[in-house]
Amino acid sequence: MGATDPVKAVEERENRGGEEETEKKQKKKKQRGVKADDEEGDKDELNHHRFLASLNRLNPTNPLRIIVNNGGGGRFTTPPPPPPNLRSSSRAPPPIQTPPVRAQPPEEPHPPPSPSPSTPPQPPVQHQSRSLFTQTPQETFASSLNSSKYTNKFFLLLFILHKIVAIGFVCFLVFRGVQGLIGSNGSVKRKEQRILRFLLPQVEAASLLSIILAFSWQMAIRLWPEFMIHFILWSTFLMSLSSGILLLCFQMPATDAVGVALIAFSIGNGLYACWVTRRIKFCTKILVKSLEPVSKFSDLNLPTYYMLAAGFFWMSLWIFGVIGALNFYFPPLVIIGLVLSLAWTTEVMRNVVNLTVSRVVALFYLRGMQSSTRFSFQRALSRNLGSACLGSLFVPTIEALRIVARGLNLLKGEDEFMFCCANCCLKLMTFIFEHGNGWAFVQIAAYGKGFVRASQDTWKLFEDVDMVEIVDADITSSICFLTGICSGCVCVIVAAAWTHTVYKPFTATISLLAFFIGYLMTRISMALPHACVSCYYACYAENPESRFFDKTIKERQALIKNGRVVVHTPRVRRALA
Repeated sequence: MGATDPVKAVEERENRGGEEETEKKQKKKKQRGVKADDEEGDKDELNHHRFLASLNRLNPTNPLRIIVNNGGGGRFTTPPPPPPNLRSSSRAPPPIQTPPVRAQPPEEPHPPPSPSPSTPPQPPVQHQSRSLFTQTPQETFASSLNSSKYTNKFFLLLFILHKIVAIGFVCFLVFRGVQGLIGSNGSVKRKEQRILRFLLPQVEAASLLSIILAFSWQMAIRLWPEFMIHFILWSTFLMSLSSGILLLCFQMPATDAVGVALIAFSIGNGLYACWVTRRIKFCTKILVKSLEPVSKFSDLNLPTYYMLAAGFFWMSLWIFGVIGALNFYFPPLVIIGLVLSLAWTTEVMRNVVNLTVSRVVALFYLRGMQSSTRFSFQRALSRNLGSACLGSLFVPTIEALRIVARGLNLLKGEDEFMFCCANCCLKLMTFIFEHGNGWAFVQIAAYGKGFVRASQDTWKLFEDVDMVEIVDADITSSICFLTGICSGCVCVIVAAAWTHTVYKPFTATISLLAFFIGYLMTRISMALPHACVSCYYACYAENPESRFFDKTIKERQALIKNGRVVVHTPRVRRALA
């Protein structure tokens, strides 16, 4: 027994020493694991801060930056790190892991523990992911943003049928013209040769001149908007007056009639320029502000170029059709039909540009997106083309009749019969205008609505934010209209002087054709600034607190309410009051 006790003692000491060394090794491994976990957590936190710093360095118009600023960044951020005590306690190695202790951790071990374990982390993440698509006041914005349905299908089919008939008929008239030029003898052939020699060059020159003027007007308005509003108002007065006097100097009945009409228009234009003097300053501010997004889209002018090229090609073919109509039955009626067809076609081209620009600019205002101009152009030529056809057919007529009704309202005087007629006409035209107006193209482009519904919704937005008087007093559409008139008068001066020199009997006819072509081509190019202003008003009415808008409209509303700005536009409420 005495011999074995020292041996046992030595064995026990060796076993204890081995156990102590094993425990020391395990403790070292666990400490290394804790340090590794701390280092990994620090690296993750550092990477997270670097990611947030990279987001903060993004362009303010970048969609990711806008999402983070508006509170939707929860989709990209990680949960906040726990407090130090919880973090250290969670990472401290427990002495013994028994089965009852292992059953205590939460069901999802991956995310770090939060101070309030009763709230599950999953529902807030789902809510934040939905907030990415609900940043606008409208609940149906995301669902209708890329609407795939075709709007106003009946008028789309009607326009397609009209174009098929028009192209076929123009080609037939061109064939008749060529047949009369080649296959006939005597007076018909001499008449065709005379038309080709003394009419075609002037009209084609007017087409080229109108394209040059169209590009020049648009570029000048984008570069010097403040100066160009005054310049357009008074240059149109001077050009219409000069062209009218020039036609009167030719001393022919047909040219005298056209000259008197142009002089009468110049007088009305001068009176209008004096009447809207008080509105110019505010409308200039809106025009300058609305043109700011154009510089962010380098290809925004491409649809205008495409439509002008297509318009020039169609007008060249249309001119040959007019020449062939002179060798057909009832030439005056045929030419009137061709003129109406050309007017509808070019107005649709203008509204295609309007829809394209409206979608790009509206999505920039409403979502901060830099959308594709090509995709918007394709939508305008396909899904929204029916609304463009319907608006092109009725909006010019409605606006013209509304101007007439306002004129009657101003001239009613004290006569009871005139008072009743003026109020009735103005009320009727106001009702029609609320169901069909040019402001609708913004919501057609952005949400894919039909023309009538978009008109009603846009006008309802204007009424809700008390903007009806402001948009009624806007002169942007009048400026675009007068720009087309000015281009038409310039084309009249060039074509009439040329024609009167080479062949006097065609002077009045070529003057009308040149004016018509110059007006239509310039109207296509002026769709871009018009669409920008429309988007500014419509998008402001939808979200007045957006960071893209300043206090210009709010200050104008305050001045109108205080009576410091008098809006002279006749309205139904004032007439009934």
